[in-house]
Amino acid sequence: MTLELAVRLAEILLGFALFQQSLEFLRGHGLEQKLALIRAPLAILLMLGIYPLWVESALLVTFLLLIKRFHGPYNGGSDTMSMLVLLCLWLANLAPSRMWQEIALGYLALQLTLSYFQSGLVKIENLEWRSGKALREVFAFTAYPVSESLRNLAAKPGLLVFASRAVIIGELLFPLALLHSVTLVVALLTTGIFHVANAVLFGLNRFVWSWLAAYPSLIWLQYRFSEMAG
Repeated sequence: MTLELAVRLAEILLGFALFQQSLEFLRGHGLEQKLALIRAPLAILLMLGIYPLWVESALLVTFLLLIKRFHGPYNGGSDTMSMLVLLCLWLANLAPSRMWQEIALGYLALQLTLSYFQSGLVKIENLEWRSGKALREVFAFTAYPVSESLRNLAAKPGLLVFASRAVIIGELLFPLALLHSVTLVVALLTTGIFHVANAVLFGLNRFVWSWLAAYPSLIWLQYRFSEMAG
């Protein structure tokens, strides 16, 4: 994958993520609703690739205004990742040379990798995650409107221990995606399915598109590594 293609795909996916977020803010009031009316058309322009540098500059301003409005990222990790992707794409378009473009996109890929690996480290150090208790509480006490059959999974400790450890191992092994195209495909499919499952089961739909928007950068970086090795 070329750098230009990676940037274009990331812009399309991020534009979709920001458009989705803007639709949510339209249901709000005050500043966030006004910003949503600005962000939605900007997100469409980003998906279409029209004046990306100027569009990304404007979107960054809206992000800063929302951070000030909510005294931090509105939706935690998903908003943080969205802004990281946006900032790196903005830097890649602003960069004066190919080298700096690669640095901007490479930084995004490494941050994506670290986001999974660090999450795995936190979980493996947590007894409640290793024992499956954390997942049991998620299914038993989640505030999201889930079915009773899903809540009943809290009564299956063996399954929850397996699922907890599978998540931990998957996150810790994610950096292997950088080593080979096969491990890259396995890693991205696994984490992609994980995000989609969270969206379907718990309504965490923001995370799907925010993280997917960073995937092209990792695909490009692994391809770049393989080029240098060859």
